[in-house]
Amino acid sequence: MNCEELTEAIRLGRLDEALVTLYGNNDAAIKAQKERYAQAVRSFGTLYPGSEDISIFSAPGRTEVCGNHTDHQHGCVLAAAVDLDAIAIVSFHDEHVIRLQSVGYEQEHIELDHLNMHPEEKGTSNALVRGMVSQFHDMGVEVGGFNAYITSNVLSGSGLSSSAAFEVLIGTIIDRHYNGGEAGAVKIAKMGQFAENKYFGKESGLMDQMVSSVGGFVFIDFEDTTNPVIEKHDFDFEKGGLKLIITDTKGSHADLTDDYVSVPSEMKLVAAQFGKTVLREVGVEQFYQALPHLRTVCSDRAILRAAHFFGDNARVQEEVTALEKKDFPAFLKLVCESGRSSAELLQNLYSTKKPIEQGVPLALMVSKRLLQDQGAFRVHGGGFAGTIQAFVPLGLVEEYKKTMEELFGESCCYILNIRPEGGYQVI
Repeated sequence: MNCEELTEAIRLGRLDEALVTLYGNNDAAIKAQKERYAQAVRSFGTLYPGSEDISIFSAPGRTEVCGNHTDHQHGCVLAAAVDLDAIAIVSFHDEHVIRLQSVGYEQEHIELDHLNMHPEEKGTSNALVRGMVSQFHDMGVEVGGFNAYITSNVLSGSGLSSSAAFEVLIGTIIDRHYNGGEAGAVKIAKMGQFAENKYFGKESGLMDQMVSSVGGFVFIDFEDTTNPVIEKHDFDFEKGGLKLIITDTKGSHADLTDDYVSVPSEMKLVAAQFGKTVLREVGVEQFYQALPHLRTVCSDRAILRAAHFFGDNARVQEEVTALEKKDFPAFLKLVCESGRSSAELLQNLYSTKKPIEQGVPLALMVSKRLLQDQGAFRVHGGGFAGTIQAFVPLGLVEEYKKTMEELFGESCCYILNIRPEGGYQVI
């Protein structure tokens, strides 16, 4: 289909089945998505006139439910894909160039004859695209190229992993069209991590990419990072009377690189005292028995952060068990325990370089006052600035949203649903 035909197909509801799969069976949500998709197609048509055989792809953001800073230590996580996503309107060609326009950014051209790392591209989406294509090339996949228009409501810095959604989106586009879908979700996730670590220049675990690529509610055990254990689960929070809400406290992420890097670095320093590279290889009792010695070679903060790892890593399976039993009170108790561990042991609620900026602790304080013993709340994502996560009783959702928006601004609250699919070709 060309742009006019695709826009008409959207209007007539021919994509509705796919949209319901991704965004839920809610008339208002589907109407909003149809308008969003139609506008994206029109923008694509303006940018790339005369295009035929247009495809649409989507990749979701993610929310971490338990396992804060455990993945980079080869630990366990419980996370879920959400119904905020990046979508791409795409037409393919054989010109060996990717032309990509993301909303709010300049158009990019990535020449596919030069797939080695470009140092000047560090920190750019060009680097991520080049890193993804290079890995398909190494697999023997011939990527001809494509034109794409991308729009995303996984806002950068929201703690919902916009970068992973982008990587999975690019990987899904290439895999489905040029590779017959042979790579699959797990491989695409690993490729995304490689592109982010090596080409983009940011060290990260594998959780974000894996959840975005696989979709659904996912337990992941990263003990063997080359072959992680992945279990999809089917949990319905609304049946437990809860709504998942992420609040963006609008804190600046500038100058936080050292804070983020310090967490895995300090955890690995503790592991090294046992001759290991990551904490997953260290026994819990072995760690606690060694505390007197550890204080002579590691900082107190490093020891506390290691203790957080051991506690949160165990909590992941406990939360899965509680949800499987539909024991929502036990689940909420564990969420709050995880939040306290992040605050007291991991210490990632704010940056010590900016001690007067404490939006995350403020949001948690207000959440505790509002929810009392009826819900749960915790820091979300990497921490130090940004977002908190709350499980809010259905009857308190509007009050909670109103209170948070009075503090942090309009549209700071994301009321989310779990998305069952990861990287996805809509048409």
